[in-house]
Amino acid sequence: MSALWDTHCHLTGYDRPAAVMAKAAAAGVGIVAVSEDPGQYRVLRTRLGRRPEVVAALGMHPLHAASFTPADLARFLRLLPDASWIGEIGLDFSPAGRPSRRAQLRIFEGILSDPRTTTLPLTIHSRGAERETIQQLAQARAPRAILHWYTGPVGLVEEAVAADLWFSVNPAMIASARAQRLLQEIPPDRVLLETDGPFTRHHGRPSLPSDLSSLVSRLAALWSMDEDGARQRLNANQAIFFPPPTRVDRG
Repeated sequence: MSALWDTHCHLTGYDRPAAVMAKAAAAGVGIVAVSEDPGQYRVLRTRLGRRPEVVAALGMHPLHAASFTPADLARFLRLLPDASWIGEIGLDFSPAGRPSRRAQLRIFEGILSDPRTTTLPLTIHSRGAERETIQQLAQARAPRAILHWYTGPVGLVEEAVAADLWFSVNPAMIASARAQRLLQEIPPDRVLLETDGPFTRHHGRPSLPSDLSSLVSRLAALWSMDEDGARQRLNANQAIFFPPPTRVDRG
């Protein structure tokens, strides 16, 4: 597999999503387009249609938990047979998310308790709730879960790796000295790529999936290998994490 994959991109956040997709396709980059609620997911799938290098992900963002009702969770679970990827889901116990902690836990536990969930790739939000998130995923035995933009304690990396979790790296992480120290503790064979665009920056503008090549170069330097070696490592990781049948949105 030669294509790189942006495993966490808010495609609907761009002013011109079609142009973003076209530029990514020209650069040989696939996109996992995350959603923040079941309604957004359905709209996203309708707009995307059948595109072999773009996957719509079914999400319930933890920062919206206060507004989610039991009916919203039921709707999410009804859409599971239609989904090929889940995200963005998870927990956020930062100051912004702390008031909805109980609702977040109810939703996250409800999603993970459905056995269909752990058959799919997951992209997970864990800000301020890293320990709880890792424990929940370990209990659910989710073999293909990515800790998106992990900012937690270095000491939990070993626990996450022991639970077979993955980490996705974006431009903002590479630019941070603290995150670079963290990345040195993450085994290269547990790393995937993301932009979290348009909410990260690249050369003073919103990051694009087509920017992933520069991220490969930075990881190569961090891993003390040449760029070809880093790309091969990432391609191998992608092939393990999402085999060919799940890399194509079922439309």
